[in-house]
This record gives sequence, C-alpha cells and structure tokens, in this order.
Amino acid sequence: MILTLLACAMLAGLALIVYLSWSFSPRLTVAGAGLLSLLLAHGAWKIFRDPAKGRGHRGLAAATTAGFTLTAATAVFLLLYGAGCSCM
Repeated sequence: MILTLLACAMLAGLALIVYLSWSFSPRLTVAGAGLLSLLLAHGAWKIFRDPAKGRGHRGLAAATTAGFTLTAATAVFLLLYGAGCSCM
C-alpha cells in the first residue's frame, strides 16, 4: 500500500512537472524532452553494446548509463505499483 501511494505521488509529480513546463514554454518542453531522449538513448546504447577493448567508462558515458538505469528502474516501479493507482 505504501509503495502504491509512492507511485501515485510520483505520477502526480511527473504530471505537475510536465504541466508547469508546458505552460511556461512548449518549445523548451519539447526541446528538453528531445535532449533527455538523446541522453537516455546514449545510455542504453552504452549498456547494451559490446565494450570496446582497452577503454574504460568516461564521464558522459557513465552519467548517461546511470541516468538510463535510474529511468528504467523508475519505469518498472511505476508499471508494477502505479497500475493499482486509481488516478490513471
């Protein structure tokens, strides 16, 4: 029950962020969503591709990989516990 309430609060917070950013500037909202999509795609590409030999993680690669992992974990959490939320 607590996790469902947390998922509902997260969904409400995300909806509020989208509403406020869209009311401030629709162009910046779309541009920000595009940039976030590119960063998440880069993180996913770095996770699922074969590692290059002799190269370690660099700053941007590590940040986008962590961002993708956090976003994927949040999405799974919201799918599991947000489905029971009556606000959808």
